[in-house]
Amino acid sequence: MEHGYHGNTRQGIDISHYKYNHQGGSGKMEYILQAPMPKVFGSGFSSEEEASLFYFEKTLEEIQTHRNEIGAFIAEPIIGCGGQVPLPKTYLKSIYPAIRAQGGICISDEVQVGFGRLGNYFWGYEMYDIVPDIVILGKPMGNGHPIGAVITTSEISESFENGLEFFSSFGGNPVSCAIGEAVLNIIEEENLNDEAQKTGSYLKKLLKDLGRKYPEIADVRGEGLFLGVEILDEFNQPDKNRAHYLKNGLRKTNILIGTDGPEDNVLKIKPPLYFNMDNCNTLVSTMEILLQKK
Repeated sequence: MEHGYHGNTRQGIDISHYKYNHQGGSGKMEYILQAPMPKVFGSGFSSEEEASLFYFEKTLEEIQTHRNEIGAFIAEPIIGCGGQVPLPKTYLKSIYPAIRAQGGICISDEVQVGFGRLGNYFWGYEMYDIVPDIVILGKPMGNGHPIGAVITTSEISESFENGLEFFSSFGGNPVSCAIGEAVLNIIEEENLNDEAQKTGSYLKKLLKDLGRKYPEIADVRGEGLFLGVEILDEFNQPDKNRAHYLKNGLRKTNILIGTDGPEDNVLKIKPPLYFNMDNCNTLVSTMEILLQKK
């Protein structure tokens, strides 16, 4: 996926447009096919359905051109480094069957969005009413402790049973597994995914209300506590300077957010799951103070 990011290994970089297409990147390898990022906001289409159909047809052309050559399709449910971009609701439901029909498998990268961050959806792929063949987990899995996992089908896992031993020196580490289990228990006991939904909905509303007062806040998108705020100038062009002004102004008050997107003009808001409504009020009121000064 254009602007996708899937890691820093050699092959992780090869499939990460965010890495290979940036300054210092080696460019796209011949064996990689690149799907356009299906971003609805700013696409010029009058509806999400029109945008979804357009991006699906563009990707389907590539699939048909390379029919029976494609091993896998990988995408994040919300494209983080692309600017917190949710996919159109019907996009993956069209792409997955087309990939499988020519022999490929479908991979959902849940490293950023998984484990309840999206509120109503414990896993991002649930937003789109599809089931991947492989799900990649990491980051929040250990709440800071380094642990990751790959979840897949019995058919795929059994394909490794060919006599050639498949193992990892640190795989299944009991300390890491205990930490991962503790994280799951806390999420369940404290209903953190429900809290992410409530808090995220409240924050999203505050940000949209702020956007009605300050038109430079052009779009507020995302789910739960995984939100993006796109900043545009008076000519509806990406405003990287103002986005950085807000990011750095917040940092000076000990509030940490990031910026990303192709033009680095999207505020990335991904707080810890215990972020509460008082924290939301502090964040948005500080943003308003900064906007008043600019």
